Amino acid sequence: MIALIGLPGSGKSTVGKKVAQRLGLDWVDTDQAIESRLGCAIRTFFDSQGEQAFRDVEEAVIAELSVVAGVLSTGGGAVLRPANRQRLRERGTVIYLRASPEQLYRRLRHDTKRPLLQGGDPLQKLQALHAERDPLYRECAHFTVDTRGTSLPMLVNRILMQLDLMPLPGRGTDP
Repeated sequence: MIALIGLPGSGKSTVGKKVAQRLGLDWVDTDQAIESRLGCAIRTFFDSQGEQAFRDVEEAVIAELSVVAGVLSTGGGAVLRPANRQRLRERGTVIYLRASPEQLYRRLRHDTKRPLLQGGDPLQKLQALHAERDPLYRECAHFTVDTRGTSLPMLVNRILMQLDLMPLPGRGTDP
């Protein structure tokens, strides 16, 4: 299992699909799986039930999906729960797609689907999310890939090269 983590808009879904295609693996987006389970949009559920109820569902979905081989694109807040960080790190290879708040703001400034970015100053919210979550992403990740100034094909190639360099379980660092 390969899991992609990072702030909203960092490219987890787009990159995850491409990495899965290149590796011949299944790809699952946890947000899509959550919406399928809930029968409504995350934003609708978030607005009516609150963030904690959403995080409960997210944790259950990650617990189920993280035992299946494939590429898993997580929601930006998946790392907020210690159980999610532990499951992802223990069950697979975790890749942090790092992007600056300013870079994400340029990508997301007109987005209306992400509940945590609605209302107020989106750049300020992204900066706050980065300050809160960056240490959690770093704690969870096996490696970090900076997305700044990198095309999608180059980003996918960097991830695949990094995966090739990782030791296989039980094999140590020797090939």
